[in-house]
Amino acid sequence: MCPIGGALFDGFSRSLFSHLVCHCLLIETNQGLVLVDTGFGLRDVQSPYSRLSPFFVQFNNIQFERKYTAIEQIKHLGFSASDVRHIVLTHLDFDHAGGLEDFPEATVHVMQAEIEAAQDRHGFIASRRYRSEQWDEVKRWKYYAAGGEPWYGFEAVRDLAGLPPEILLIPLTGHTRGHAGIAIQTPDGWLLHAGDAYFYRHEMDASNRHCTPGLRAYQWMMEVDRKARLHNQARLHTLSINHRDVRLFCSHDAVEFKTFANYRD
Repeated sequence: MCPIGGALFDGFSRSLFSHLVCHCLLIETNQGLVLVDTGFGLRDVQSPYSRLSPFFVQFNNIQFERKYTAIEQIKHLGFSASDVRHIVLTHLDFDHAGGLEDFPEATVHVMQAEIEAAQDRHGFIASRRYRSEQWDEVKRWKYYAAGGEPWYGFEAVRDLAGLPPEILLIPLTGHTRGHAGIAIQTPDGWLLHAGDAYFYRHEMDASNRHCTPGLRAYQWMMEVDRKARLHNQARLHTLSINHRDVRLFCSHDAVEFKTFANYRD
């Protein structure tokens, strides 16, 4: 996504346009591949205005290219769509759930509060952020309530159906009603895909914590509960400072994506 604003959004672009990403995560497990978020899908690329809000297509200046979809990236790695057995979503926004129908055999895991919010979309933002066209053919859903054993002081949803216990849903409400982070335990510690709980890498800095004006405004525009969003963002900041065995990244920061893009465990 390349909204007008350059460095006022991403903190580094020298042109009029900024550079944001849709950071997904692919996990190999004994139960098959697990995909965390899907970004935009093939059908979004083929017919964006029949599936997405023109407001967000234009506001975000979305660059629709087939090669960047999750399914094409997965095929490039030598896998097929049927190898993806599970998809775990941070939330159901249009830029996170657009590729769900590219994986028709996958079970989709999401917070109960999020699917309820997506089904009850009223108002300018809610009616445009949630696009039922992106998931109306999904046949296998698993919904989860907040709770479970604590994880570094956060509520954790454990025992995701069909998934290994090393993958957790971490409720992080605020951006949406059912927003969650996805934590993955590895031999080197934990990875936490924080979704849209924050948008900019320097929001997690130990000192001089800050956000660009463009992304600060975008977070404000998209939030449903400011108090909860800021509270959870502060908790993530504390986590990133106090627990070096947890590596965090968010969904849209291109610099973070470059750092993690070649991560292998």
